[in-house]
Amino acid sequence: MAKTVHIREEIIVPEGVEVVINGLNVKVKGPKGEVQRNFNYARGIQIMLKDNRVIVLETFFADRKRRAQLYSILAHIENMIKGVTKGWKYKLKIVSSHFPVTARVSNDEVLIDNFLGERAPRRAKIIKSVSVRIDGKDIIVEGIDLEAVAQTAANIELATKIRDKDRRVFVDGIYVYEKGVAE
Repeated sequence: MAKTVHIREEIIVPEGVEVVINGLNVKVKGPKGEVQRNFNYARGIQIMLKDNRVIVLETFFADRKRRAQLYSILAHIENMIKGVTKGWKYKLKIVSSHFPVTARVSNDEVLIDNFLGERAPRRAKIIKSVSVRIDGKDIIVEGIDLEAVAQTAANIELATKIRDKDRRVFVDGIYVYEKGVAE
């Protein structure tokens, strides 16, 4: 398989979004807020801003690993731009068949009460800059940083993981059923 010697990809910055690039640090500021990310692990990849409207990612002598890194960084920057313009939203559903489960937000945690009849509430950490609201049996997680929103949703889902019981009988838990760009 032939090696690709030079890869150059461009991302067009939409109106109302400001991008600041300092080496491998990328800061994206938009109408919903600001997201910053450090790509120092990507040696050999250059991130440049051309005319304040186009982000250019470039690498030379790209082997398979470096090409994968470049496209991963490209996807991260595109997700940052989507986050500061539209935002990210995950929806989770509370499923309970044995005991009535309730959830509530307290400071930087989601407390899940009466899960499988347990007396102590199960706790899930909310990552900073993420908002969580509970609407009946739905938990809505929103924010501008995709990784923080996804990690918060994963924390809530993992807090209700069932061990040592038959999964076909005990389907209780909190599960992600929708994710994507917020409207």
